Amino acid sequence: MSDRKQLLADFMEQVWSRGDEDAVDLYLADSYVIHHDPGDPWHGKTLNRDAFKARLRASRAPFPDERFTILQSVAENDTVAICWTWAGTHTGELPGFSASGRAVTMSGITFYFFDADDRLTGHWQAVDRLGVMMQLQANRA
Repeated sequence: MSDRKQLLADFMEQVWSRGDEDAVDLYLADSYVIHHDPGDPWHGKTLNRDAFKARLRASRAPFPDERFTILQSVAENDTVAICWTWAGTHTGELPGFSASGRAVTMSGITFYFFDADDRLTGHWQAVDRLGVMMQLQANRA
């Protein structure tokens, strides 16, 4: 595993799977661009570290036990791409969906971009949000 692949694996574990806001300061550059992430409220936005932490809190609130599993990673130049799965328990409010207490899963692929100091500067992502909505809808029954 290249250094950047390991850095990204550590970022995914510490920040997204554990929800460690302090770790954001270790991994992110001063600004972070969400180049492509349709369906994400932050799609197309540039965030500073504090705004990224707010995004982390908001994203984890409906699924506080969320976990990412990296299935594969590929590194080239300043980019590391990961294919991943995600799982969480729907215990918090999500617009249009009351907490169900049920497990939800998703998969996706994300290209992460690094600067010369090995800090993350943004991502380009495609995820199965429709599958999540279908699971949440089914959980209403």
